[in-house]
Amino acid sequence: MNDRTIFRVMDKETTDTIHPDERKSVYLLPRRIVWKQGRISNEEVLLKERESQISLAAWDDCVMDSTDGQASLLLDFGNEIHGGIRILAWKDSTDRGARVRIRFGESVMEAMSEPGGEGNATNDHARRDIRTEIGMMSMNRIGETGFRFVRIDLEEENASLSLKSIAAVLVYKDAPYLGSFSCSDPLLNRIWDVGAYTVHLNMQEYIWDGIKRDRLVWVGDMHPETLTIRTVFGADASVARSLEFIRKETPLPGWMNGMASYTMWYAIIVHDWFMYTGDLEWLRSQEEYLEGISRQLSECIDEKGKDTVTEGRFLDWPSSDRPDVVDAGVQAIHLLAADSLRKLFMALGKQGPAEECARDMERLACFPADADGSKQAAALLVLAGLRDAEEMNGSVLAEGGAEGMSTFMGYYILTARAMAGDYEGCLACIRDYWGGMLELGATTFWEDFDVKWMEGAASIDRFPKEGETDVHGTYGDYCYKGYRHSLCHGWASGVTPWLTENVLGIRIMEPGCTKLEIKPHLGNLSWAKGTFPTPFGVVHISHKKKKDGSIESKIKAPAGVTVIS
Repeated sequence: MNDRTIFRVMDKETTDTIHPDERKSVYLLPRRIVWKQGRISNEEVLLKERESQISLAAWDDCVMDSTDGQASLLLDFGNEIHGGIRILAWKDSTDRGARVRIRFGESVMEAMSEPGGEGNATNDHARRDIRTEIGMMSMNRIGETGFRFVRIDLEEENASLSLKSIAAVLVYKDAPYLGSFSCSDPLLNRIWDVGAYTVHLNMQEYIWDGIKRDRLVWVGDMHPETLTIRTVFGADASVARSLEFIRKETPLPGWMNGMASYTMWYAIIVHDWFMYTGDLEWLRSQEEYLEGISRQLSECIDEKGKDTVTEGRFLDWPSSDRPDVVDAGVQAIHLLAADSLRKLFMALGKQGPAEECARDMERLACFPADADGSKQAAALLVLAGLRDAEEMNGSVLAEGGAEGMSTFMGYYILTARAMAGDYEGCLACIRDYWGGMLELGATTFWEDFDVKWMEGAASIDRFPKEGETDVHGTYGDYCYKGYRHSLCHGWASGVTPWLTENVLGIRIMEPGCTKLEIKPHLGNLSWAKGTFPTPFGVVHISHKKKKDGSIESKIKAPAGVTVIS
């Protein structure tokens, strides 16, 4: 027998069903004890490093005792993570397992919350409020969700529980960080890193929207996520796997995720991913489906050039109550999708479908879509070539700075402003918007955010003082009110690729990154440097502003990559 693996004792029918999990797990100790109540002794030992194996005899243990009422602890693990916890218990006084309640939270107040009510704490998509039993000499791995804080209650009456350790279990894909970014502003460096980390947590076997909820492949959400992945991790297999998954889940004439606009985003993602990877064989595997959605979208343009899709006209959540804004945004996304499809068919040598897409673009461009003061719609109209960048920046995009921003649409708003040459305005917006989340204690970026929420708000890593607002439990809207609001949402990461594309100045000009344009825009920064992964290897870039305002650049590209500047 040549098999030298653990599976050598199994029959073929069993081994044929094996699905390897490419993710890793590591243990993290709590960083601090935020709060406790009841009789608890020696809780500080939970912060110390100990061997992750239970033993027969208890020593230097933390004891939770409910003789005089419920004993409870709230732990902070320092950063939002994906996974669960592992409790090592020496003994319990019941001889059958003591009843405990475990509540995970992305904020202190979510971990302290009860289900439902005004706070809207839920167990949707991933169980974050769990009751179980912890017995003697046991090692208990519990939960799989997104969290930073964990509350543990000993609910067993008149009982005691002897604990050795409580560790977080971080479950993640061990992908190396090939891309990098640093500049003269430490806040922007931190924002780039947090955007990368936000997507990394959601980059499990498939690309999710959020690690607490929904833990689903939402293909529209994937566009900013995919841009982040190529910027940071390169051609990670999770992208093609997720696109294949959603394609198989959506036989035509269905719309992806039940939304026509998300099918449009699918076409845009396929184009952008092909431009990055240059993988023509992969593109050919999508050809039949791309032709199908192209015909389907072409049928959804009326004689005036208006997009007429009826199912799933979704732009982003903050725009949902403004149908005229949604119409303008979807009109632009449709045109961007038609342009992406046109370019893909040209790469595939499909002249007929490419020409049909060009005609669709002309028809869509005829309709006078109006942004009606919406930054989201204005940005997309600029990107689609339907509005002038400088005009829209002056009248809409730059108005109010970071007010009216959207986490999902943030990348597109910044990109449209950059097209107007407003790089300093973009950097100020980034500091205020994504920096605002960091100021409120975020270690990942959120499903939604409004800078107005900052007024009088407590950070998510502590209890609000009298007169302060619980920003997690108070805000949110639509399907993400209160604590249901995801505080680790991949679509909020677009700031990371934006900084690389605009400050470092990297633009992909030919499929497979065979030709890159590098034109830096430092704004009010004195220097910036970083790396960008390509299929040929990593490009190294360094820009420094000279006394006369000109920029000195040093670029090192691998063989196979031509750089123009």
